[in-house]
Amino acid sequence: MKQYDAIVIGAGQAGGPLAKKLALAGKKTAIVEKRWIGGTCVNDGCTPTKTMVASAKMAYLAANSGPLGVKIKSFSVDMPKIKKRKDEIIHLFRNGSKKGLESARNLDLIFGEAVFTTDKTILVKLNSGRKTELKADLIFINTGAKPFIPEIEGLGDIDYLTSTTILDLDHIPEHLLIIGGNYIGLEFGQMFRRFGSKVTVIEKSGRIVSREDEDVSAELTKILADESITIHTNATAGYFKKKANGKIVATINKDGKEEKIKCTHVLVAVGRTPQTGALDLPKTGVKTDDHGNIITNDKLETNIKGIYALGDVKGGPAFTHISYNDYTIVYRNLIDKQKLTIKDRPVPYCMFTDPQLGHIGLSEADAKKQGIKYKVAKLPMAYVARAIETGDTRGFMKAVVDPDTKLILGATILGAEGGEIMTILQMAMMGGITYEQIRYCVFAHPLYAESLNNLFMTLED
Repeated sequence: MKQYDAIVIGAGQAGGPLAKKLALAGKKTAIVEKRWIGGTCVNDGCTPTKTMVASAKMAYLAANSGPLGVKIKSFSVDMPKIKKRKDEIIHLFRNGSKKGLESARNLDLIFGEAVFTTDKTILVKLNSGRKTELKADLIFINTGAKPFIPEIEGLGDIDYLTSTTILDLDHIPEHLLIIGGNYIGLEFGQMFRRFGSKVTVIEKSGRIVSREDEDVSAELTKILADESITIHTNATAGYFKKKANGKIVATINKDGKEEKIKCTHVLVAVGRTPQTGALDLPKTGVKTDDHGNIITNDKLETNIKGIYALGDVKGGPAFTHISYNDYTIVYRNLIDKQKLTIKDRPVPYCMFTDPQLGHIGLSEADAKKQGIKYKVAKLPMAYVARAIETGDTRGFMKAVVDPDTKLILGATILGAEGGEIMTILQMAMMGGITYEQIRYCVFAHPLYAESLNNLFMTLED
């Protein structure tokens, strides 16, 4: 039995930096990781996907350079090279984080799978094949989430892909069928369409990205359709059958009718599920919800004193930046004796389709549902000078404001550099800057941000 002051389970975007900071603060700390340092973000999430999105963007620009007066007669997509570049960047990020943990004083990095034996004791099944037992009064769970695989007849008989395994493809699928029309599925769908795949998306809701406002969903649907991506809404997968030639026949139910789709690859992108099963949480008394998410209070502590959960494993917004913010809240509360909570913190996000979809705060649907007084400012990217100059006028800017206080309640930017523009409005919201101040603010010309002037000019009485 090894005694520590703190044990961190999982070296994701919360666990890694938290373990290091706790150790540097003088606490004898162990961090246990069953796979790779960096968690989903570095290894099979943000880093690899955005690296590949950049390659897909290059293919798109090459194919659509004519209107800007540049003729590219032909180009080819080198999938093995794209994969190699992606792997190199993953290893760069992963190894940098690993070295940081290994060099930290007071910190033991242990590779293996952690299982609770009591509320403050864990058994680690080391990757070397041995076992060791650790004990600490402070335990932090940062085990993240994994792709959720629904029960669909025949799915187990085909070599279906997940958001993790699709990253290992070194070839371009002939026809990629994607189950799920939300953020993960759409990023991959557009990416592989640009690489040369035929892409079909099936979504059970009445529209894609159904959590967004209807006009956002409709505009994104048009953008993807313009790239010849086929989208079936109100559709579910019924069953799959693999043919002798290796092709797959998917039977889908759409609007109450059966349709058959022949494809070569299937990506399951219907959501993620927390990795709590292997922890044996009943030994701790830690409570979880019906989906297996660990339940915490606003300071990220579970119902068992001294046990905390951070990142995707606790449910809620599953974003890297939220996981990282979880770490800063827990650390500052424990070490700096602050009284921070996750209540009312901003939850920005950006989907890296092209153009990007950035969002912060209330949507129009949220404001309507809450019954609050609001106005909407909306500006098509076709009216943004920078967008016209660069030749990409897809999408729009949209903000929800309080007509009395003039404060910004939320914003959605579907357009080039949408995430960056959204962040400007997020900072305005955090600083209490009104839309009138932004309307008359001096922005450098001709930035995308400059058109925030024009966005709020639409609210002039």
